[in-house]
Amino acid sequence: MLWAAMSVAAIGFVLALEIASRGYGLPGPITNQAREVIFAPRSGPLLYASLALTMVVLTWRQRFIAAGVAIGIDVVFFLVRWAFDAEMMFGNGALWVILGCAVVAVTRRTGRERVLLLKGVGLGLLLVAGRKTGDAWLLITSKTRPTVLDPYLATADHALGNPSWVVGRMLRATGPVGTTLLDWVYVQLAVAAVAVALYQLRHVGIERRFPRHHLVRTFLMIGLLGPGIYMIFPVVGPVFAYGTGAFGTGGEPWALANLWPGTPPPIGTPHPMPYDEITPRNCMPSLHTAWATAIFIHSRRGPRALRYAGTFWLIATLTATLGFGYHYGVDLIAGVVFTLTIETALRAHDRGWEMPGIRLVAHGATVFVALLLAYRYLPVEMARHPWVYGPLLLLMMASVIYGYARLDRRWAPRTTPERRSEQHAARQPELV
Repeated sequence: MLWAAMSVAAIGFVLALEIASRGYGLPGPITNQAREVIFAPRSGPLLYASLALTMVVLTWRQRFIAAGVAIGIDVVFFLVRWAFDAEMMFGNGALWVILGCAVVAVTRRTGRERVLLLKGVGLGLLLVAGRKTGDAWLLITSKTRPTVLDPYLATADHALGNPSWVVGRMLRATGPVGTTLLDWVYVQLAVAAVAVALYQLRHVGIERRFPRHHLVRTFLMIGLLGPGIYMIFPVVGPVFAYGTGAFGTGGEPWALANLWPGTPPPIGTPHPMPYDEITPRNCMPSLHTAWATAIFIHSRRGPRALRYAGTFWLIATLTATLGFGYHYGVDLIAGVVFTLTIETALRAHDRGWEMPGIRLVAHGATVFVALLLAYRYLPVEMARHPWVYGPLLLLMMASVIYGYARLDRRWAPRTTPERRSEQHAARQPELV
């Protein structure tokens, strides 16, 4: 029921963004996605990751056929583009196969099999739509929020020791190797999420049903709720507000000063500052941190390699968000609290809203609101008393982490004595 409600909300959200984007004279997420049926996709790896999510509902034979058809279609597109000297990009084949699965579900499947295949198609398309809606939403934030609140966060960040400035200098010292690696990790976050989701959904093709909770649900909810906070607390990030900008947007002459990452901004009375109509206001909270935290959480019950990968992706993403100047330290704290609150709410809903879950959701939401209020109305006090407010911010985040860890242990699936006996017997060598 919750998955259906989330899907309906996502569809309504996409339609609303399409209309809003058209109001600014630009194509919306639906238009941009439709173009990728023929024209060069923006991200081929993302489309193939989406196809992988769709294929969890297929048998192994069907998966090999689907992958072969996708690659074959991409080869044809590659040859045509090469002949016409067009932009060389792959991924159209993956999108064609996903859409083909939808056609097969409607025309060749019935009952539960039709529903299951349509769920797989929806899972894949939601990942693609999330990227497109994110682009459209960021455009809207830049058009509707002419001023940003970066001076408030930059001032509050003094309580944490200005981590973006510190990590920015460290990353520059690593040279192109560290920068290239972290840039790849930062951009391919969705692909990492798909890897974890595929592990969680690995039995769907056999059991013919989805598990009660998995990473895609959390990812979708973060993407639905997060951008709304951007509108309430518009922030562009240190490299834009105090540096030369990135991606050809922001920076000088809009920056207050060219200080990042060499010199932390001085403590003063913050005020909203005007900014361009191109740079997204997408810092508070850090959704990259939120999504990386979700990947870390959901990789904990996987094999050792997956747990190591989830840990690496979280650490690398946190380093990238700070080292590239995309976020302040206080953004990351808010992102962690944001994710743990959403994850708890989804799991509490599945369990019938037991009191421990309700308490932690209320606590997480209270901490998140308190953080936003402190960043907005107490930044000068935080900067002047870093040894008080710095540890306090970390303790607030730690209280939510501790509460979630306790609740996670309580909600962890327990192995029955019969199941333990079966597992023990399975490990015994056969007697000949």
